[in-house]
Amino acid sequence: MPDPVLLVEKKDGIATLTLNRPRALNALSIELRAELAAAIADVAEDPDVGVVILTGAGRAFSAGLDLKELGGETGAGASAGENIGSGVELVRALEQLEVPVIAAINGFAITGGFELALACDILIGSSEARFADTHARVGIMPGWGLSQKLSRLIGISRAKEISLTGNTVDAERAERWGLLNRVVAPEDLMPVCRALAADILSCEGDMVRSYKRVIDQGFATTYDEGRAIETRTNREDSRDVSPEDIAERRRAVQARGREQS
Repeated sequence: MPDPVLLVEKKDGIATLTLNRPRALNALSIELRAELAAAIADVAEDPDVGVVILTGAGRAFSAGLDLKELGGETGAGASAGENIGSGVELVRALEQLEVPVIAAINGFAITGGFELALACDILIGSSEARFADTHARVGIMPGWGLSQKLSRLIGISRAKEISLTGNTVDAERAERWGLLNRVVAPEDLMPVCRALAADILSCEGDMVRSYKRVIDQGFATTYDEGRAIETRTNREDSRDVSPEDIAERRRAVQARGREQS
């Protein structure tokens, strides 16, 4: 029986989704995209999941779309447009998850795999992480947001250098340019991501979801409109917070501060 193309583990409020086609560098085949979409939909409906970690098996996060399928070599039968179009909804579903998504970038994140990583909220990289945008080399315009999101994250000139050359960016430069939150040793990648997830889970769950939504909505618009979104959400949320709630949470924050000092 073939190995599952996606591994799903739920434990202690964390759902870990592992792309599991290591011999194909976790290329996003039609089957894998369908499995990942189903897992994302399941997580979205699971009240016990507060954080998602997305990673890859082997030496790649994901090499992007399965070019053998895209080129008709495997008999999958989908056109290039259908292949690319089906990924748009997958990326949107990942972006729209209410809970935070941590990308554990263990190796190569190429083109569509790069776009999948950018759909996550926090990117932690192994020292083996490598990024590349090969759309210009393959001759296919990106359709999952890379052309717009990358420039907003690292600046337009750096984004153009990556996308118009197809050159590889190593983990050190990715961190320096603000693409990765941090870089860790390969053996520390998942422990660091789980510890980060635990820190998120220690916060107020409803507030984490609301705060993520406000950040994302503001990022997609102007500064003034983002401030208006924040103000409106603040007023709506504050109506349900009692003085007792504030006092209890203040004590919890102080206790955590003493533990971390």
